[in-house]
Amino acid sequence: MTIHTTIDIDLRPMRLLEVLEPSGGGSGRHFLDLCRGMQARGHVVHAVYSPVRAEARFVEELRSLGLAGMHAVEMARAPGPSDLASWWSLVSVIRRAGPFDIIHGHSSKAGALARIRLPGKHVPRVYTPHAFRTMDPGLGSVGRRVYGSIEKLLARSFTDRLICVSADEYAHARALGMPRDRLTIVVNGVDTPPADSRAAVRAALGIAPDALLFGFVGRLSHQKAPERLVAAFDRLAAQVPRAHLLMIGSGELQETVRRQVAAATHGARIRLTNDFSGPQAMAAIDALVVPSRYEAMSYAMLEAAAAGKPLILSDVGGASTVLKDGENGLLVENTDDPARLAEAMLRLSNPATLARHAAAAKARSRDYSLERMIGETEAIYRSLTA
Repeated sequence: MTIHTTIDIDLRPMRLLEVLEPSGGGSGRHFLDLCRGMQARGHVVHAVYSPVRAEARFVEELRSLGLAGMHAVEMARAPGPSDLASWWSLVSVIRRAGPFDIIHGHSSKAGALARIRLPGKHVPRVYTPHAFRTMDPGLGSVGRRVYGSIEKLLARSFTDRLICVSADEYAHARALGMPRDRLTIVVNGVDTPPADSRAAVRAALGIAPDALLFGFVGRLSHQKAPERLVAAFDRLAAQVPRAHLLMIGSGELQETVRRQVAAATHGARIRLTNDFSGPQAMAAIDALVVPSRYEAMSYAMLEAAAAGKPLILSDVGGASTVLKDGENGLLVENTDDPARLAEAMLRLSNPATLARHAAAAKARSRDYSLERMIGETEAIYRSLTA
């Protein structure tokens, strides 16, 4: 006997509202990629961003997408009285531009504001933390309890699906007491960086073709710990005359980092610039260094892995996704002491060691594609609207 089963799948375009507070960095990159990808798949996408910490390049790129709607709502990073006005402005956007099939909040502040709802028709809420605040080892026990309790409450009572971007972030969510049936892992996705820009980028920066170039890509912020890398490189440079450091990024610590570079003994061999994006510059570097205090899944890590670059990573979330310690790079203790990081950089300064790690990095086969990430996220949206 043959049994025919019919499964009805609703493939109509969805109306999506994507909401972000820190408009830049890795979360900004994810946000832009997701908005672009969902629009390319035929969905109606509205984007809410906060102009408070928005990078000019982010706003320009978001505007260039030509989405169905682009809405500015001021959101402060830290909790405070202004959150009520931010929430009400977001509610106004939802009422004016809706109805929506999915509302997706990115980062802790936008994630909280997007999930707190008024009574009425249920619209599924999705949340991507892009690194829980409680993953910061310097937060302290009181802060960890407060932020952890808020995240757990929101996850249990106001969240239809919480997307973790790495297995490490998922484990952290479970440790905070978040219910397993609300959690899903969707690793961030990237396009493979171009491989033919090495000579052009180095020439533009005045770096010799045979120089050893370490790279950093990320927001100049407490989380990304750029000051750790500047201190470590200054130690390394005294022992390795051909070593240089390229730092790409901007943020609240930009002037602090500039002063630190200017005061460094070997600051002349450090380039701090925003003239290139991470993908554009990836071919020019010999190894990527991520000295962060905490991460969920760094885009820079993924881009370097996709480009086959050796990695030097502090022991943070997402590291295990792209790094096998001692094979395609080195894992470093998560500490403010620059000695450990400088030691790892010195190890990769040996040409034979660097070549061995580079060969292993190129041989690793993983699907870090952007299309995979967009497809998996779309499937989550579909499951919530079925």
